[in-house]
Amino acid sequence: MTENVGKRIAVLMGGWSAEREVSLVSGAAVVRALRERGFDATAVDAGHRVGQTLAALKPDVVFNALHGRFGEDGCVQGMLEVMGLNYTHSGVLASALAMDKPTARVLFQAAGIRVPEGRTATREEVMAGTVMAPPYVVKPTNEGSSVGVRIVFDRANNPFAAGEWHYGDTVLVERYVKGRELAVAVMGEEALGVIEIKPAKGFYDYEAKYAAGGSAHVTPADLPKAVYQEAMDIAARAHRVLGCRGVSRADLRYDDSEDPEAGMYLLEINTQPGMTPTSLVPEIAAYRGIPFGDLVNWMVEDAGCRR
Repeated sequence: MTENVGKRIAVLMGGWSAEREVSLVSGAAVVRALRERGFDATAVDAGHRVGQTLAALKPDVVFNALHGRFGEDGCVQGMLEVMGLNYTHSGVLASALAMDKPTARVLFQAAGIRVPEGRTATREEVMAGTVMAPPYVVKPTNEGSSVGVRIVFDRANNPFAAGEWHYGDTVLVERYVKGRELAVAVMGEEALGVIEIKPAKGFYDYEAKYAAGGSAHVTPADLPKAVYQEAMDIAARAHRVLGCRGVSRADLRYDDSEDPEAGMYLLEINTQPGMTPTSLVPEIAAYRGIPFGDLVNWMVEDAGCRR
């Protein structure tokens, strides 16, 4: 750890997206771990003057613990590139592609990766009940952490009736894939392992992800060997297709009532997976013998800038 002494790390957290609170928890955990490893780590709540803050700090590396818009969609990555600062996670293009779910779907399909049938639609189309035969999932085109996700089980179910909708007039509609919720962590070019998530109730929504007791995790997922390997392969391929860097997480659904060769579907790639106490990537890494502190240390060492 002595080699880390004096290395200045700015940990970006918070921000103003719908995932602000999650990001604050992730960032705080990262700051603690980095300080324990000897780094000079500073927490930076990324407001609208974050560029000036970073210019004053002059960090050796920026650890990007932001989630959601601005922090995860290529915007802050572009600012860091212009400033010539090394930063963790994926670059501008991969971040933007992964955050734009309809575009990512097109790239995955072109690479031969199975995704649920779906298309973009307007809110009016969804409310008219003509967009797709239920059950189907309605989600914002560019949010994470299951923010805004609705499941429509019948034509009488209005996905926008539960509360106000702040995520735009265009949504992504996908066939609901019944079955098991899986996630795979990718570190560098290697898939680390598969975890199964079992929500306490309903589906794996925001509360199930971050509330204590919201879900149970099975690590490693109890799957046939070939199915487990398929999930690993899909995650690593998707990581490469988008050009991701550092750590990412692939979210999948596995319908084990289908033919085992046709039941695995990629939902999305998360280029800035959570680092909270209930987050999946740290749990998978721990299963592979990588403690949280070692994980964030590796991410700092892996950080770069294309300038």
